[in-house]
Amino acid sequence: MRNWFSRHPIWFMAFYLVFYLSVFHWLEVNITVPEVWVHCHLDDLIPFCKYAVIPYLAWFIWIPFTLFYLLWKAPRADFWRLCLPLFAGMTIALAVYVILPNGLDLRPYRVYGSDIFARIVRQLYSTDTATNVCPSIHVFNSVTLMMAYYRSRIFEEPRRRWMRPASAVLCLSIIASTVLLKQHSCIDVVMGILLAMAVDSAASSLERSEYRILQNP
Repeated sequence: MRNWFSRHPIWFMAFYLVFYLSVFHWLEVNITVPEVWVHCHLDDLIPFCKYAVIPYLAWFIWIPFTLFYLLWKAPRADFWRLCLPLFAGMTIALAVYVILPNGLDLRPYRVYGSDIFARIVRQLYSTDTATNVCPSIHVFNSVTLMMAYYRSRIFEEPRRRWMRPASAVLCLSIIASTVLLKQHSCIDVVMGILLAMAVDSAASSLERSEYRILQNP
């Protein structure tokens, strides 16, 4: 099975997508009363901003774009170096939601306005409950994606060099959007960043171990 997936990375991503969406839907339906309410004083100081929905939704495009870009343009090792830690971290986050159900109570009572931004936020709130928030998968994925841009050597080429700072700006914009939309607490953000760093460190350690084994069979 592992060899088959290594030869068919698109199917691997498709299978994981089905797994992730299935588990996340189960969590949304079955865990509606959190055991832990996530909140800190800084959350109360951050204003709500409906326009932050733009970078927040850009996250849904950035993930497949980066995965397919590396799959087609970069060495295959670069693709797997992003894909496996990305999916591993998302799975860890899902496990945390199961073991320690958490949620928040930060959203505004009502989102006023008839403009497209207000309508999108209201739709977002109606489809995505305020549970299963810590660590933030939005933040974890954004940091992990940004690190991939700075790791892969294809982005050292002059025509792609701009994509590195662009990824950093997009990453920071998405992180900011999670708290400006009141979708996440600052605690969720910190835990998402720490999860990204921990998973990336583990992947790097595994890479070094495999390299030493190859050098000293």
